[in-house]
Amino acid sequence: MADGIPTWEEVARDHGGLLYRVAYRLAGNHEDAQDLVQEALLRVRKGLERYELGSLEGWLARIVTNVFLDDVRRKQRRPTDALPDDAERVLPESPSAEDASAQLADEIQAAIAALPEEFRVPVVLCDVADQSYEQIAAALDVPLGTVRSRIHRGRGLLRDALKDFEL
Repeated sequence: MADGIPTWEEVARDHGGLLYRVAYRLAGNHEDAQDLVQEALLRVRKGLERYELGSLEGWLARIVTNVFLDDVRRKQRRPTDALPDDAERVLPESPSAEDASAQLADEIQAAIAALPEEFRVPVVLCDVADQSYEQIAAALDVPLGTVRSRIHRGRGLLRDALKDFEL
């Protein structure tokens, strides 16, 4: 770590878990989360020389979020999902949970994934990436009050989605 700035290898090794957690909560599945982390690490490599000492975790969470939002915008411009020819392949198999905690984690992830993007991103940045409201406002370029209301509303939607879930 020269002058307090970590190397790319240190970022990948020491903060890869944070990148993955944020990416997984935003994307909703393992494969897309891995793609987001890979793209985020490429952006970190390009931008590390411009990194100014501060909250490294906040900077990394913002990069993953930007990668996610860029991916969402790209997919909106060019939808890529085609319906399969075989009608039985339209409905995916439901995974079996081995225990209640795995089932709860799946239910929470499904509820997070179902949130509209405008609520999902601030909730994940706050509750998964442990970012302050101010950091989230800066990352999303929205007013602080907007961040507060989106987190409040997003958490309310999560509560409603999970209210009937029992362990």
